[in-house]
Amino acid sequence: MTPRLTQEELAQIVTEVESLQTRREAELDQQQVKEILQEMNLPPELLDEALIQLSRRQVLSVQQRRNRWITSGVVALLAVVSASTIFVMQQHNSALARVSAQQDQIALAKSNSGNLETISRQANAEVFYRVILKDAPLGKKLALSCNWIDPNGQIVKQNSYQTREINTSVWNTQCRHTINSAAKVGKWQVQMFLEGRQISDETFQVN
Repeated sequence: MTPRLTQEELAQIVTEVESLQTRREAELDQQQVKEILQEMNLPPELLDEALIQLSRRQVLSVQQRRNRWITSGVVALLAVVSASTIFVMQQHNSALARVSAQQDQIALAKSNSGNLETISRQANAEVFYRVILKDAPLGKKLALSCNWIDPNGQIVKQNSYQTREINTSVWNTQCRHTINSAAKVGKWQVQMFLEGRQISDETFQVN
């Protein structure tokens, strides 16, 4: 059964046939090319080699265009990933910058009393530095550390730890150090840091 065509389809076919005819008329066979080369005083025996070189250049050109597209895509992807990473880091840093100490105190183990100002080294007591953080970022884990500094300004103990996942913006945390008979008498200091930024400190007397 012969397919029936619309006027629009017929016009498209006529255009395509004319284009193919024009392209075919513009093409030359090898014999015609050799005759042209002879007229230009060029060796026709080099035609085959010239065709090979031309084919190689065309393939190379296609590969170069493809490589440029691939390179552009990779660069664009890296730019998006880099921008996303920077944005996430900025959000993370901004969240950490808002964290601060709402309240802190020096206390002994199992003690819920107020802030201790004096501790006897003869008691061989474990001392806690308890801190209440505010504006803690929900869903994150915080990297905290403490420095315990003796009266000579020497750091005698460092605590480094990570909190559990934060589930409330007001968060209780603590670090500890044992004050024994070898501890120096005088004014001590304890400092708490959030990823290297000091957020609180407290002093107490050891006698």
